[in-house]
Amino acid sequence: MSVNIAQGTGRRKTSVARVYLRKGNGQFVVNGKPLDDYFNTSEQTYVVRQALRVTDSENSFDIHVNVFGGGKSGQAGAILHGLARALVLADENNQSSLRANGFLTRDSRMVERKKYGRRGARRRFQFSKR
Repeated sequence: MSVNIAQGTGRRKTSVARVYLRKGNGQFVVNGKPLDDYFNTSEQTYVVRQALRVTDSENSFDIHVNVFGGGKSGQAGAILHGLARALVLADENNQSSLRANGFLTRDSRMVERKKYGRRGARRRFQFSKR
């Protein structure tokens, strides 16, 4: 990769994404595959591209992403978070619009752990009166 790279790390649920930006023509690669091949649904690709739409830079960067952990939805959120951070490093004028849309804020929601004496995090075992 070239010297003029902006790098951002994003997290969502248990997924971690490392996003590398460099000047280019809009090529988007996730774990060695094109973006549309990596994600099954159009909603996930839409989520990932939101930061580029807000900053009007869809075809001005080549983006290479390494993402691991979690499922596809969490990975899409992690890529969005890392991409927003990298776009701020590439151009600080992007920060206000990305912050206003909430892309720079880490979504802290995690799966609640299962507790003992219960079937799940909140669900009790079935009660039998007799």
